[in-house]
Amino acid sequence: MKRLIAEFEKQTLTQIIFPHPKTDWAEYLLEAQECFVNIIEAVRKYQLCRVVCYSVSEVQKHFESFENLEFVEYEGDDTWARDCSAISVETQDSIEYLDFRFNGWGSKFDAFKDDAMTSNIMSQSKKIDFILEGGSIESNGKGILLTTSECMLNPNRNPHLTQMQITQKLKEYLGVDEVLYLEYGYLAGDDTDSHIDTLVRFISEDELVYVQCKDKDDEHFDALLKMEKQLHAFAQKYNFTLHPLPMVSPLFYDKERLPATYANFLFVNGAVLIPTYNTPEDQEALDIFAKLLPQREIVGIDCGVLVRQHGSLHCVTMNFV
Repeated sequence: MKRLIAEFEKQTLTQIIFPHPKTDWAEYLLEAQECFVNIIEAVRKYQLCRVVCYSVSEVQKHFESFENLEFVEYEGDDTWARDCSAISVETQDSIEYLDFRFNGWGSKFDAFKDDAMTSNIMSQSKKIDFILEGGSIESNGKGILLTTSECMLNPNRNPHLTQMQITQKLKEYLGVDEVLYLEYGYLAGDDTDSHIDTLVRFISEDELVYVQCKDKDDEHFDALLKMEKQLHAFAQKYNFTLHPLPMVSPLFYDKERLPATYANFLFVNGAVLIPTYNTPEDQEALDIFAKLLPQREIVGIDCGVLVRQHGSLHCVTMNFV
């Protein structure tokens, strides 16, 4: 018996990979490191934070104390912990840490070091010969897995497998009963082929939040409207309650629109950390989460620098149980 644990359940720690000069953060490294420090400081108020470091001694200089911090030395290609870290699956007797293959979102970027990270820092992990990123899957903890066709079925991941075979492997490895594929939805500037954690998330076993676009002139309007309609079909079949999140006002860097999204939030024990972008919708998003999750503290974290590299808060973290 296996079960993919939902992120809103109790956690043991959060893992994060600290930026170093050889990563794509080099152009604005100090600014990026400050953001990562802010995330780590927020996480460790609630639970242990494991920091994977290119240099433990250098990274420790950013902290006045090491309470609720664990440092592991490893130099990776980049810092997207959600996609190259192990995934926690509950079995009848223990917790399995599954180390799926990571190929840089369909071989778009070098990922050899990131793919090897988990086997180097977690001796208890189990290597799985299947390409899967943590940001591409969303579990309600009760046997339902939500993902997107654009990512999960993309031939740049597991080209030798059919949809039926991929679905069966997800069920086998993760212990889920059903895999729901979203056929629509994307964010401009996203490198991941529409990861689910940028679009739709579970906040309980039967509640979903999703990005809603109300501006008919926005390039996302049609695709997100189709996504919304499909979510309503899922909701009717599985008794889900849906809660819309505002679309972030268009953000640009080097004339490129960035994939800023409030769906990329992070659960920790007793709180939920919400990415903010210094846009008019920030407060509305924080208020929505406060209303939906009154038992948790709502903590906003400025992630404007993260989205320059086409990711956000959830993308740079991984939860373990």
